[in-house]
Amino acid sequence: MTSTNGGRPDVPATADSGALPVMFQDLEERPVPRKRVYSWAMWDWAMQPFNTVILTFVWIALYLTSRQFLDPAVRESGQLADGSYLNCNETANLGSEYCQGLTDLSEWWGWANFAAGILILLVAPVLGQQADARGSKKKWIIGATIGVALAQFSLFFVEADPKYFWFGALAVAFGALIAEIGNVSYYAMLSEVSTPRTVGRVSGLGWGLGYIGGVVALIACIPVLFGLGQDNPLAYKIVAVVCAVWTIVFSIPLFRNVPESPAYGGTERVGFFRSYVVLAKHLKRLFRTNRPTFWFLLSAAVYRDGLAGVFAFGAVLAAQGFGFSFLEVIAFGLAANLVAGVSTILAGRLDDKIGPRRLIIITLTGLVAMAFVVFALRDLGTIVFWVCGLLLCAFVGPAQAASRSLLTRLTPESTQGEIFGLYATTGRVASFLSPLAWSLFLAWFGGIVYGVLGIGLILLIGLIMLLFVKLPAPQRAA
Repeated sequence: MTSTNGGRPDVPATADSGALPVMFQDLEERPVPRKRVYSWAMWDWAMQPFNTVILTFVWIALYLTSRQFLDPAVRESGQLADGSYLNCNETANLGSEYCQGLTDLSEWWGWANFAAGILILLVAPVLGQQADARGSKKKWIIGATIGVALAQFSLFFVEADPKYFWFGALAVAFGALIAEIGNVSYYAMLSEVSTPRTVGRVSGLGWGLGYIGGVVALIACIPVLFGLGQDNPLAYKIVAVVCAVWTIVFSIPLFRNVPESPAYGGTERVGFFRSYVVLAKHLKRLFRTNRPTFWFLLSAAVYRDGLAGVFAFGAVLAAQGFGFSFLEVIAFGLAANLVAGVSTILAGRLDDKIGPRRLIIITLTGLVAMAFVVFALRDLGTIVFWVCGLLLCAFVGPAQAASRSLLTRLTPESTQGEIFGLYATTGRVASFLSPLAWSLFLAWFGGIVYGVLGIGLILLIGLIMLLFVKLPAPQRAA
């Protein structure tokens, strides 16, 4: 990196991940006001309706990848005499035109995610470097908040018609892209609202509030969904607007109470395109002076894509693969977010006791086990997904929060934005893995339930890679 002392002469430069004492030096002397900590964490709460309601449990799973976006003839081919539809988890139905149509919608949604990932790959690290040099992290968060809100507002215009599928898919993917850009700066501010002793619990607080916010957001949407009916497109349009308003309103505490990050004097201020040259130099130096961070970024890229796959396809698997009804999907979403929120907050304290690396290994092992159990016991019906799916959610949040905590501990304060830009980038570099594994397993075996094997495989590869990442003695967690 250009400097590991933030451009301050009173702080010695560090290498080989000796950054933890430096990045928190001022915060150790000056405890962070609790109001600032909670205001920062509220942004996770503000963004959660987009993640929970739009991306996972309602808008994508129950609307965009549902039979409403199939060609009318294909949709009618799956309708039974009693008005119900084929269960695509049953082997006899896997080759039907109707089930193949639902599989295609899920696959296309994966490709929309892939397109967003390519854009993140191109811009995230540069934006992080710019935020570090100019002291503009908060500005990027404000811009991202507005962008995600606008993406959600645009979903009001998505009609239940195959012609609108790609408009809806790309609008949501654009929202995911903008949210990830905001996360670059949001994650990078973690060291500014925590100390070495509290970084794990503060990170867990953010994730935990996010998941609990997802529960509240789902509850807020239930009157609309049940009042207008699950087959009424207007219900999903209004839900998108509710989520957009939520995002704006609950972001206000961060805007008001968390100060803008300082510009670090040791970080180069260059033009946008020149930033790519600076980035290449920094990557080279990162490999030379801070290899634990370099190798952690690579391993995290793989397992974080597996975590993303759990959310991107989990509700689709429940609704289209295990035949969950509309009510069951909503109930599962409520339970999943509650379990994830509580486990993440509790795991934040465990992070500070046993270390983030050990916590990540424990949670990834649990995730891999549950993914393969879901597939092995699939013939037992929905009870399998209820039990194993909730256990999956109990592991996902802690793994995400501990990853953010570990990277914060490994990264000098003056390069937080840039490194978290790389964190977003490396995650998106591998973003094709889960959609690809999901799609390939569906194509090879001809059923949506087989997609869980693809997600489990990506998580297993990421876990194995992490086991080979060796942290320096002061930060070693396992």
